[in-house]
Amino acid sequence: MSLSFQATNDLLISAKLTQRNMHPYYAHYGVDWQIETITAQIAHLENLDIVCDGSIIGIIRLAFDDQGCYIRDFQIEEKYQNRGMGALALAHCEIYAKQLGYQQLRLRVFQISPAIHLYERCGFTRDKAEDNFYYLSKQIG
Repeated sequence: MSLSFQATNDLLISAKLTQRNMHPYYAHYGVDWQIETITAQIAHLENLDIVCDGSIIGIIRLAFDDQGCYIRDFQIEEKYQNRGMGALALAHCEIYAKQLGYQQLRLRVFQISPAIHLYERCGFTRDKAEDNFYYLSKQIG
């Protein structure tokens, strides 16, 4: 199976994936995120589609600063979850960030999200817990 990134062509479709995947967490924490809000908040990020064998199976949104590459959003379509796609996509993200000269990946995840296990398996460590989130990082340089 071949995995790659491509620039996101349709932010609305991409935002709908985030809304679909994150709905249980938004509902749990009482977050009322409308699709228009998500679309506006992601417009300034580097938005990439995750492509497997020619089909878009997820998205990753990145921001960059002096500390490294911040994974602002990472979603895999439900039917591709728990099949190793997330780990492959994170490995590709790490390669991409290294190619751009960054030495650290960072992200935050809801404390109730099962994705925390994926991130830890992929080498991320918990830096802190705050509010409803864990903040994680991984040295890549």
